[in-house]
Amino acid sequence: MKYSISIVLFCCCLTIFTACSHKETADENIKSTFVVSDTMMKRIKLDTVKKEIVKSSLLLTGKIFPDENKVIDVFPLVGGNVIDVFVELGDFVHKGDVLAVIKSGEIADYERQLIDAQSDLLVAQKQLSVTEDLFEGKLTSEKDLVSARKEVEKAQASLNRINEIFKIYNIGKESDYVIKAPISGFVVDKNINRDMQIRSDKTDHVFTISQLDELWVIADVYESDIAKVQLGYNADVNTISYPDKTFTGKIDKIYNVLDPATKTMKIRIKINNSELLLKPEMHATIVLSYKENYAQESVPAKAIIFDKSRNYVMVFKDKYNIDTREVEVNKTIGDISYLKKGLKEGEVVISQNQLLIYDALND
Repeated sequence: MKYSISIVLFCCCLTIFTACSHKETADENIKSTFVVSDTMMKRIKLDTVKKEIVKSSLLLTGKIFPDENKVIDVFPLVGGNVIDVFVELGDFVHKGDVLAVIKSGEIADYERQLIDAQSDLLVAQKQLSVTEDLFEGKLTSEKDLVSARKEVEKAQASLNRINEIFKIYNIGKESDYVIKAPISGFVVDKNINRDMQIRSDKTDHVFTISQLDELWVIADVYESDIAKVQLGYNADVNTISYPDKTFTGKIDKIYNVLDPATKTMKIRIKINNSELLLKPEMHATIVLSYKENYAQESVPAKAIIFDKSRNYVMVFKDKYNIDTREVEVNKTIGDISYLKKGLKEGEVVISQNQLLIYDALND
């Protein structure tokens, strides 16, 4: 009787154990047979792991300045009373446009010199004509003829000199000195007003005209970053005025001295401003892009999954074989993440909608 009871108990235990074993096996089979559906395959994106030179970036601050090679200061060449000003700060002017008019006593003196020079030339020409007639009649010497011709040359040279002064000074009518734009550009500085008295010994400029189609960004580089900066590096420039727009340029000059006050070195970045969006004196942030001297495996930054203080990627072999792989990220620059370890060149990762698969495999 006892022997029969023992056999029954053993059979019951064996049945329960077998049932549990089948359940665990079934769970493992379900987990191991996870398959990405055809619909999901259309929604994910696959990228191949690449080994490439690591790119780095350096964040700087700076200010926008006009290109000094395209800036002209306009000085008054004479003194006098300003009778009219035709432009304001910020106006665009074309080369040759009249900026202001000055009534000047100095110009009146030049006009008198012009009249005298014209009169002297007429007298010298008449004298030459008379001398030539006398020479033909053998009533005067060749020496007198040569002297008369020299007087005409001297009078002509004096008149030419006065005419050149009129061109240089842009002299108009009635003793007016006309200030004209020497180049096309924007009036970025103005130090003249109507009825203003200008002294002839005044050394300050009255206008500054600048072409703004190309600008400079002057940025400060700290001592610790000087070795990271080289001519020709690409630079992305952003401003508060246009937070969603990035302006691109290159480093075209490095000022190899340190500012004693800030202990920084300045660099110059030349940028195109054909749309005239940027203005001198704007503050800017600059991101310099450069390459390190070593290579690492790289993946799209959006392929990285951050969970429980760790970084993971979904490694894709085929729709039946997808692994969750922990990786160690060295740095992320833009849309690329560089990895210290976790992946090998040539492996394939999921870079879009990978979180859905991650949750399905790891919940």
